[in-house]
Amino acid sequence: MKVLLLTALGALFFAYYWDDNFDPASLQGARVLLTGAGAGVGEELAYHYARLGSHLVLTAYTEALLQKVVGNCRKLGAPKVFYIAADMASPEAPEHVVQFALDKLGGLDYLVLNHVGSAPAGTRARSAQATRGLLQSRPRPGLRLRLVTRGRRLQVNLLSYVQLTSRALPSLTDSKGSLVVVSSLLGRVPTSFSAPYSAAKFALDGFFGSLRRELNVQDVDVAITMCVLGLGDRAPATEGVRGVTRAKAAPGPRAALAVIRGGATRASGVFYPWRFHLLCLLRGWLPRPRAWFIHQDLNVSAAAAA
Repeated sequence: MKVLLLTALGALFFAYYWDDNFDPASLQGARVLLTGAGAGVGEELAYHYARLGSHLVLTAYTEALLQKVVGNCRKLGAPKVFYIAADMASPEAPEHVVQFALDKLGGLDYLVLNHVGSAPAGTRARSAQATRGLLQSRPRPGLRLRLVTRGRRLQVNLLSYVQLTSRALPSLTDSKGSLVVVSSLLGRVPTSFSAPYSAAKFALDGFFGSLRRELNVQDVDVAITMCVLGLGDRAPATEGVRGVTRAKAAPGPRAALAVIRGGATRASGVFYPWRFHLLCLLRGWLPRPRAWFIHQDLNVSAAAAA
């Protein structure tokens, strides 16, 4: 029975990943706004889009990093590439970024949301104040676009995603475009020592899952692709959990290409590495994993000291 079950699962995943109608030419001339483009997977995304001939607006917190990426994108053949440095912890930044992209590109075909705020590893129940700072918010009038929070990381990891989406959605509706959301396995499968970060990522999954249904009901032809990734090379998240987790960083260029293929084919989900899809399915079967299973991915002594 176990052999049959594993065989069936293998066949399912083979069929899922083999069915790929990705056409690189479809991205030539596409108008792309990419956040978190200064390093990690975001940097690799920018380079892939540049090679494919897309028009780019890149944003990140650090201007010097953006300038380097923009220069490389031009060398790789991007026909148009602009940048705007922005701190997504500021409630005003998302609207400014989208307006800048609309002014420079004349519209959007892809909104790729990839930025992330830092979340120190080892944030446990004892750090209740940090968790409240991440989760609490105080909205002002005009909730649609003027969401304001006292928690800096919540603004970066969740509310800025909502604001960017809300501002870009009319243009994406006109172009029948795509929303590509780069998230994490921690937004599907909770793990130890990551409560605030995981909470924000679960909220992203819930928000965009609900938005996808609303768009379908209203016959709005805007695709939403949720991307479940692991650690990325050179990403800030890698340093945040160094020594705590035994999981290896996923290769940035390969993960970025998986994201681009998923967005271009309007897939509902992307899992990289592919085994993450299996882990998400197993969560329903093993809602309370044994301590032994948890220990396999964690250096518990290092996590306890964090």
